[in-house]
Amino acid sequence: MKTTEPTDETLMMAYQHGEKNALDALVRRYADQLLGYLIRLCGNRQQAEDLFQETFLRVHRKAARYDSQQRFKPWLYSIATHASIDVARRRRAQPQTVSLDESTDDAHPMTDRLSDGRPDPAAAAVSADQREHVRAAVSSLPPGQRATLVMTYFEGMTYVEAAKALGCSLGTVKKQMSRALQSLARVLPEPPSSIRQEVLP
Repeated sequence: MKTTEPTDETLMMAYQHGEKNALDALVRRYADQLLGYLIRLCGNRQQAEDLFQETFLRVHRKAARYDSQQRFKPWLYSIATHASIDVARRRRAQPQTVSLDESTDDAHPMTDRLSDGRPDPAAAAVSADQREHVRAAVSSLPPGQRATLVMTYFEGMTYVEAAKALGCSLGTVKKQMSRALQSLARVLPEPPSSIRQEVLP
């Protein structure tokens, strides 16, 4: 008989009631997904790994305040995003905030690990060049647009969930996403619909 996996919300409620293994299960469940989000957000794998640990430390500290009626993922991503903002504020020499301020620029490259299984070296070189072009274009977006794009396009979150995670209105998220896609359409040779396959590992 197939065993049904507990939901994120069930695990978090279990942790609230003292089941320490429940948090470990959540850490394992989000190991790749959340780390990938943080890498795209801050552009540095080592920093992303530190932020991942900081995020779950904050989850532990805030566990008692978690509302079991709300979805866990947006709550988790909100904590991760704010952790990234806090770190950026402490690193004045390398400002990398994830605010919704349209005037903030970000020059850091994305460092996602990418693999290409094509045997043809020439084709592989073209593919790698295309991915680098897409990565650079996404990385050049203002932080607010990039955070919205990563959450909704790559992480599959709804606009409502992204708004909750970013602490802004639904209208702001829609505007950020629209501007991000318009910006990418101006600089990419391929339409925005190709972004996912070019950037994701």
